[in-house]
Amino acid sequence: MIQIAPEGYPFIFGSLIITLLVLVYFISNISYFSLLTSCFFVGLTIFMVFFFRDPERNILEGKGIFVSPADGKVILIKDVYEKDYLQSGAKEISIFMSPLDVHVNRAPCDGKVTAVKYSPGRFMAAYKDDASIKNENIVVVIDGKDGKILVRQVAGFIARRAVCRVKVGDTLRRGERYGMIKFSSRLDVYLPKDTRIKVKLGDKVKAGETIIGELY
Repeated sequence: MIQIAPEGYPFIFGSLIITLLVLVYFISNISYFSLLTSCFFVGLTIFMVFFFRDPERNILEGKGIFVSPADGKVILIKDVYEKDYLQSGAKEISIFMSPLDVHVNRAPCDGKVTAVKYSPGRFMAAYKDDASIKNENIVVVIDGKDGKILVRQVAGFIARRAVCRVKVGDTLRRGERYGMIKFSSRLDVYLPKDTRIKVKLGDKVKAGETIIGELY
């Protein structure tokens, strides 16, 4: 049975109800147009189920490793100075999620949530370099034994709603679900500056299952 993220049920049930109403309306008046319309809404319902799927993952074990917080493609790796929350040098990795990827986000490491900050903004294409700053986003800071980690959920052109399920004071385990972004988006993660990056540009990664960096 397909596991569904809770945020997906309103979309799935909404499209299912519309589909049933369309089928009932056209059942006595079958035509080429009615068949096309019915197929569209049936396909839309199937897509909603597919998009909001939330499969279980085999979370990797080990000391000093950071796992990917999102499914998708690595589009940026660079050294930065994060001045707002970490106030230190960091390794930034950005992951772009297409509509075909699982959009549930997972914690890259164990730790305590010390900050959750929502920032309103624009909805430009998430793959653009300045989307992280200009777009609507939610920052979560995790304080773990290997240092502070920052993850930023970035809304995109289509994805206009990021969902964060945690609050300050919560404790997360590596690979634990903590939120999602609806419909193609981007997630930035800032790791300690001494982290050895284990991915490269263009790599496809899976949340909880792909090691993106290690300290030891």
